[in-house]
Amino acid sequence: MKFKYQCSECGSTYDLDPELTTCPSCQKNQRDNEPLRGVLEVLAEGTLPPSPADRNVALLPVPLEFFPPVPRITGELWHPLRLCEEMKLPELFIMNDGSNPTGSFKDRASVLVSAYAQQCGINSIVLASTGNAGSSMAGIGAAAGQKIVLFLPETAPPAKMIQALQYGATVYKVAGNYDMAYDLSLEYSEIMGGMNRNTAWNPMTMEGKKTVSLEIFSQLGDKAPDRVIVPTGDGCILGGVYKGFKDLLQFGLIKKMPRITAVQAEGSNALYRAWKSGSFDDSPSSTIADSISVDIPRNGYTALRYLNEFQGEVITVSDEQIIQAQTHLSSGSGLFTEPAGAAAWAGLVKHRDKISAGETVVVLATGSGLKDTATAMKGIHVPEQSIHTIKDVRG
Repeated sequence: MKFKYQCSECGSTYDLDPELTTCPSCQKNQRDNEPLRGVLEVLAEGTLPPSPADRNVALLPVPLEFFPPVPRITGELWHPLRLCEEMKLPELFIMNDGSNPTGSFKDRASVLVSAYAQQCGINSIVLASTGNAGSSMAGIGAAAGQKIVLFLPETAPPAKMIQALQYGATVYKVAGNYDMAYDLSLEYSEIMGGMNRNTAWNPMTMEGKKTVSLEIFSQLGDKAPDRVIVPTGDGCILGGVYKGFKDLLQFGLIKKMPRITAVQAEGSNALYRAWKSGSFDDSPSSTIADSISVDIPRNGYTALRYLNEFQGEVITVSDEQIIQAQTHLSSGSGLFTEPAGAAAWAGLVKHRDKISAGETVVVLATGSGLKDTATAMKGIHVPEQSIHTIKDVRG
């Protein structure tokens, strides 16, 4: 297979180059407080091998020899029978990425960025994160012996910061939100060098995230689902889901794009507003689902183009619905996912009457619920007193 970059905005193509992050032509039109212009996607050309495992590897632009020594990065489709019956959706699946080495979907991007840095002889990787991408890159980087520098909002869940520090990353707490951390990390990269892993800025992030679609296809027996429900903040996971199925379309393995439903928190719904109005604004955001909390969705333009081209849709859910969904999913299936993953489940519950009972539906659960126990506490009742004897037990 041969690979090159293609601008998602103007269509220009470029050779793969670690110094090239966005389309130079489109980047000239970049304005403050808007999503990235000229996001680059990886375009594959050639003939795919016949076996599913070899096919998925062949669609990645970095040879396996450069990948760090970590367990296989993959999710597993979870068929929650009790919830299938309750929701009257017999072909309902959850893609559980909380089982990845650092407990989140972000390992998909981190492992490819790490491998590309290794291939290019770069040993320092810089990024901003609300928590999961940072702890993911720190863990993958630890396995590869790479230096990881992380800019993290001071409001990030402590568990995610602890993870990154345990893995040996250099962590800077930012007195502001993710958008501020993003800008500071780019400034740091300009001064200190290294590879910047920031979502959408580094083309390998969306390329790594596309593997979820390839695996959904493989695990369903080389069949595409009818619908995928995706928790959405900056639009990079959403873009990755589209990119994976777009590759399968390109090589004739599927005949049509699944219906993609992007779910945003009501308090952080920039993509939803743009989908409705046709343009982005920079209104401030706030939600308990930290992984999808962004003011400016960096992959917003690309995500919006995909939504419009393939008749996708965006819906919103409240923080209260996210909390309820987290408990509902946990108690109904045994899968404890973080608030962002619960947002996708809340979207399914809210949108259920729009979904046919015959559809094959996949909900993305993007990280372990243990990543943010403070939020999970809001949806359960914790015993207030300890018991001393069995007589204290009330049935």
